[in-house]
Amino acid sequence: MLDPFEQFVMERGDALLRYGYVLTGNPHDAADLVQESLVRLRGAWGRVRRKGDPESYVRTTMTRLHVNAWRARLREYVTGSPPDRAHTDAYDEGSPLWDAVALLPRKQRAVLVLRYHEQLSDAEIAALMGISRGTVRSQAARALDKLRADLPEVRFA
Repeated sequence: MLDPFEQFVMERGDALLRYGYVLTGNPHDAADLVQESLVRLRGAWGRVRRKGDPESYVRTTMTRLHVNAWRARLREYVTGSPPDRAHTDAYDEGSPLWDAVALLPRKQRAVLVLRYHEQLSDAEIAALMGISRGTVRSQAARALDKLRADLPEVRFA
């Protein structure tokens, strides 16, 4: 019989990997994010489990690790290759829209993922990324402007 942590990983691991892929645009970086976040969750499992939402803890950890990574790096590696596992999320990484999103700078891509994929408010995104709400709005606006210019046939929010 599996302990509760192992059960959580078995049940939510694929969803976390997809979330990591949406954040990073790279299956290898996504796997690294998930692994590091799960290691941190394991160390805090008792406390997090008592609060009742370990997935939220892992997603927050993944987002913070991702933001810290793009702050530390000057260069970005973007790839068009899909993850090794199949999924059924609303996005299709072979679409022109996904390709355009993958080419956005990391901060803009993270803001769009958190706003439209995770449906977080500007205040929640700002707190999660350690930036101001104004920066969240300006990064989202710049990202949407870039997508509108690159894909005039697609209607954006």
